[in-house]
Amino acid sequence: MDRRQFTTLGAASLGSVLVQKLWAEQVRTTASSEKFYFALVADTHIIDNFYVKGSENGVEDNESILVTTPRMTAARDLINSLSPAIEQVFLIGDYFHNYPSTDYDFYFKNTTRLDNAKVISDGFKMPVHLGFGNHDYDVHRVPREMSHRLFKAKFNAEPYSVLDYKGYKFIHLNNFLGSTQDKASTDFNPGIGSLGEEQLQWFEAQLAQRKPTFVFIHYPLIQDKPTEFGDYGVQPLLRKYQDNIQLVVSGHMHKWIDFAHTYGPQHYVMAATRYDPNAYMLMEVDTRRGTWRFMNQSLVEWSTHYSKPYREA
Repeated sequence: MDRRQFTTLGAASLGSVLVQKLWAEQVRTTASSEKFYFALVADTHIIDNFYVKGSENGVEDNESILVTTPRMTAARDLINSLSPAIEQVFLIGDYFHNYPSTDYDFYFKNTTRLDNAKVISDGFKMPVHLGFGNHDYDVHRVPREMSHRLFKAKFNAEPYSVLDYKGYKFIHLNNFLGSTQDKASTDFNPGIGSLGEEQLQWFEAQLAQRKPTFVFIHYPLIQDKPTEFGDYGVQPLLRKYQDNIQLVVSGHMHKWIDFAHTYGPQHYVMAATRYDPNAYMLMEVDTRRGTWRFMNQSLVEWSTHYSKPYREA
């Protein structure tokens, strides 16, 4: 861990006291019963005692993976400390880091990274909604069906989902269900996301309700197959319904990236708590005006792993 990372980790715990004060001041100026708040977290990469040290790519990755638990915990504790309170949390994939075994029963005979991740996220004071990342699968070794069984048994989570809340939709898409993630497919390529026809039709049915919608998908749109069946695919759907899609947020790249309106709706890629405990998005929604605000956007250091912690001016 370099000096920057050590300082940032320490500032996160120290900052939680400051955040309570600064958040309250920031929110109080526009406080209203017609507003609510939610948070986004991505790429937590929790490990366990079965993890083999030194198995990552390069020094930074090998160091960061060993402190994913305290970093996710620091982000959780900060989010818990806010008042007015965050009401929902969405985790955008890579909840845990790879599979220590291909045996389903192994995960019920041992305490693994799945259990460790759940213990941390169970500490949130508000509901937590999970999306799948590439490390939550292992399409080369572990059947996707097994991953889905484990997510259902351990977390009561489905491969993709929607939350209807206060007139808004929050959709977790899964870009690991299409042909590019199927070893038997001629276009198998795990580095390219695809949704599959069933999920695409489900997604359009949700969008066709014309409610204001936030969309979360682990791979950034630049890394997803634009169309999958003729001209039918995720990118045409986003453009078709862009008037009611508020925002698309991805993870995976572990850095803050602003794709602006390249794909129709505003598209952000968020950084990872794996590298920085301050890598979370705090969001305000004004239901009367139909607007949203990325509350800590000014602290983001774009094109890096980092976001500045809250500090007193």
